[in-house]
Amino acid sequence: MAVSLFFSSFAPMNRTILTITGSDGTGGSGVQADIRLISKLGGTAASAITSITVQNTLGIQEFHDLPASVVRQQVEAIINDLEPQIVKIGLIRRTDVVEMLAEVLQRHKPRHIIYVPVLTSSKGEQLVDRRVYQAIEKLLIPMCTVVLAPSDLAETPLRHGRANQLASALAYYLSLDEKVSDAMLHAQTYLKQLPAEYADGNSRSDELYNQFLDAVEHYYNRYADVAFYAEQLNVSPRYLGQVTRQITGRSPKAIIDERIASEIETIITTTNKPLKDVARWLGFSSQAHLSRFFKKRRGVSPTEYQKHKQ
Repeated sequence: MAVSLFFSSFAPMNRTILTITGSDGTGGSGVQADIRLISKLGGTAASAITSITVQNTLGIQEFHDLPASVVRQQVEAIINDLEPQIVKIGLIRRTDVVEMLAEVLQRHKPRHIIYVPVLTSSKGEQLVDRRVYQAIEKLLIPMCTVVLAPSDLAETPLRHGRANQLASALAYYLSLDEKVSDAMLHAQTYLKQLPAEYADGNSRSDELYNQFLDAVEHYYNRYADVAFYAEQLNVSPRYLGQVTRQITGRSPKAIIDERIASEIETIITTTNKPLKDVARWLGFSSQAHLSRFFKKRRGVSPTEYQKHKQ
């Protein structure tokens, strides 16, 4: 018995940090960023995912919120095995998940719970319903050691994922059994040393948009199908649409059609080519098809437009 007591008194402190939040496929925030930063500091991170997102550097397209039973299984599997004493909570979008976490954490009683209010994305997208946050305020926040607010970021520029970075760093220093004030100071100091672009996604949107314009200029008289251009650029039509809408507020189809309409304008006002030849050169099935296309975009037929410009 004496031997057991001797070894237990020198047992290493459990420094596992459990992060409970959503997934961010870009790595700029969410569980991926938490694990990345905690590991970079030398800590041990475990995770439970609350929401799977479909997103990229242009924003979030879809949420797939996991039910409380699935989140519970993840959390309890980690708690039963690894007994984390530091728990970081981020994105929660379901009231039943809030209620479940409050119950499980009340039973487990970790030394520290850190909550980062993930209410909007870096793109300004609303992420959490007001009723869910009310449940968080009532059930989870009273249990927390630290709830990060903008004032905690006063010395740390609030870029994409910066609040999560601060919370992850804070969790690490708390896992070293530091006082909250010391851990916060160390976390803020550490973030100042990180490159500004550490959490920023490397978006290819500007480059891709210019490549798209080049492709339209090259192929507009043969192809008007968005799928063709997406294939040439090796992206999905959906992603191409996200890029053009973000930059210009227009769809790829609108940009392609505008280039074709502009070419029709140029030809009919600077040459004497018959419309049937223009239609054939631009890939229309007939002169009537070209006329309908042009009138829809300019409000007049090619002939009327030509007369007006003369």
